[in-house]
Amino acid sequence: MLSLPTFIVSNMRKVGAHRWARSLGAIAFSGLGFLMLAPAAFAHHPLGGRLPSNFFEGFLSGIAHPVIGLDHFVFVIAAGLLAALSRQGPMIPVAFVVAGLAGTGIHLQSLALPAPEFFIAASVLLFGVLLALKKSPNWKLVTGLGAIAGIFHGYAYGEAIVGADMTPMVAYLTGFTVIQLVLALGMSAVGRAMLKSHQMSGLPLRFAGFAICGVGFTFLSSVMLG
Repeated sequence: MLSLPTFIVSNMRKVGAHRWARSLGAIAFSGLGFLMLAPAAFAHHPLGGRLPSNFFEGFLSGIAHPVIGLDHFVFVIAAGLLAALSRQGPMIPVAFVVAGLAGTGIHLQSLALPAPEFFIAASVLLFGVLLALKKSPNWKLVTGLGAIAGIFHGYAYGEAIVGADMTPMVAYLTGFTVIQLVLALGMSAVGRAMLKSHQMSGLPLRFAGFAICGVGFTFLSSVMLG
């Protein structure tokens, strides 16, 4: 059985860059439509707003939050694809996740960050732009930006765990750390597989970047327009 990255590259070679670009465009438009229909409350409360009361619920909530929170999910995907562009790239999602823990800690200490939803949406748009660039951005710069973004994303994660007991809280932190690393490193592997296709070079990742830009712009517009 083919692995996911091998399957993707194999199909990319068959259909060619043009059809692959059209497929990405279709996925992007479908995603944007879903974003406009998805309830904001659901995206930020994996247990329907109820605090997790045990280890299992805490871990489940931690895993779910970065996935059903579409702004977080798209950012993690972008970070993973950017990580594919350089040997040191995996430092990008690692810095993001570590900073996310710090951001959650800030929220749990009842400290306020300015306009977290704005900066989260802006981070999605920014990482889409960086991915869409013809020349790969410096990994150190992207790592630093990922860490800054992580603080705001982590701050938002903290909302779902404020007031919980220590056991579900630790499980929650573990859950969202694990799932984000798995998603980001998995997408990095997919991105590297795409880059090994000599016919298209980095074009598929740039197309993905444009799609992510559209998602980020949608989120940012929603935040600014209320």
